Amino acid sequence: MTFEELGLAQPILRAVTAEGYQTPTPIQAKAIPHLMEGRDLLGSAQTGTGKTAAFALPILHRLTQAGNPTTGSGRKIRVLILAPTRELASQIGESLQVYGANTTLRQVVIFGGVGQQPQVRALQRGVDILVATPGRLVDLMGQGYVDLKFVTTFVLDEADRMLDMGFMPDLRRVIARLPAQRQTVFFSATMPSAIEQLANTILKNPVRIEIAPIKANTDLIVQSVLFIAKQQKSRMLVQFIRTQDIRRAIVFARTKRGADRIAQDLDRCGIPAEAMHGNKSQAHRQRTLASFKSERPPILVATDLAARGIDVDGVTHVFNYDLPHEPETYVHRIGRTGRAGATGIAIAFCDHEERAYLRAIERLLRKNLEVDSAPPLHASTTIPPRVQDPVSDLPPTDSNEEVRRPSRHRTGRPKSAPRSSGSGKPNGPHRGGPSQNKRPAPNSSHS
Repeated sequence: MTFEELGLAQPILRAVTAEGYQTPTPIQAKAIPHLMEGRDLLGSAQTGTGKTAAFALPILHRLTQAGNPTTGSGRKIRVLILAPTRELASQIGESLQVYGANTTLRQVVIFGGVGQQPQVRALQRGVDILVATPGRLVDLMGQGYVDLKFVTTFVLDEADRMLDMGFMPDLRRVIARLPAQRQTVFFSATMPSAIEQLANTILKNPVRIEIAPIKANTDLIVQSVLFIAKQQKSRMLVQFIRTQDIRRAIVFARTKRGADRIAQDLDRCGIPAEAMHGNKSQAHRQRTLASFKSERPPILVATDLAARGIDVDGVTHVFNYDLPHEPETYVHRIGRTGRAGATGIAIAFCDHEERAYLRAIERLLRKNLEVDSAPPLHASTTIPPRVQDPVSDLPPTDSNEEVRRPSRHRTGRPKSAPRSSGSGKPNGPHRGGPSQNKRPAPNSSHS
């Protein structure tokens, strides 16, 4: 099957063709026809399967087929897409911009961590598609800047992460504002019972699509575990980086504080490294991501939620500096490498207190990880003393991307919005976009 055979509107098809994509991935081939018909959908698909294009293309198709939108500020939000993190929301917005390049549709991305006024002005100019993180959306709804009563399609991307991050109260507030008659789409890398329960309450006779068992995307990844004391992990990481052919690597830490300290340890050993987590400013995170995509990338040290939705080609190594509490998270982590037919290497550091997490991972994978014998630590890997840092020495926090705080507009009558007289590179074959005949099926993390 090709994208042309799916029957996409010509403006959308031209944009897809211009990007060199011809053949949809399995989830795209299964989901797009149903979504073009307006069906509700519950999709369970792993990182790297192309979920973003699976919902973005039919959304653009349906809006295009509906005719030209009202111009200027008269445009109403007809599509709402919720994503758990700023990075994922931004990348969805980039995909929509590329695939909708030949249309007059207008999309806006809103998220926390930055000033709201530019986003408010964009909303006041009129928008067809709104991509948002839950926290900022609820805040702007409470201030009267967002009206959802004209929404015809509602998408929850990475729904499992949304629940993990504690956004269920915000989701309920958003859903309560949506029209009863709408198309609802769930895409989730995993399908825990909470997602099933939520789906049963708001989806109507949904199409169910499941792509790739949990271990399917690990076949090209050489996985191993190294048993090592916690206090020796940083030295061992330095030694691995210095002695292995590492072209682009991601190190996963459990906490924001931990990510900062690992990056600082690497820097003090002369290894360029950047930490990426929810306490970093949006501008800092964008600069870090741009640097990581460069020809001479630093080591990226990230928390899980910060890294969710980030897709960069050519990641050769993934280090699990801290083992995750949830075994599914391990699969998402190592899925950053071994893409597009290339092999990758995933190395897990496991101390005594993490053995239970390792057993859970091995049960999920239905195999034991190969034990990597710890090489002797060289004297050259001694890490210089740490200079006290006011940020990294704060008490540990979790890795949630957007901490919900009470809003003065959360209860009571919403504040009226002021009147207004005013009116990237896509998710390619490894970023949830469609694949092409000349390349393997796309891999994506936000997809």
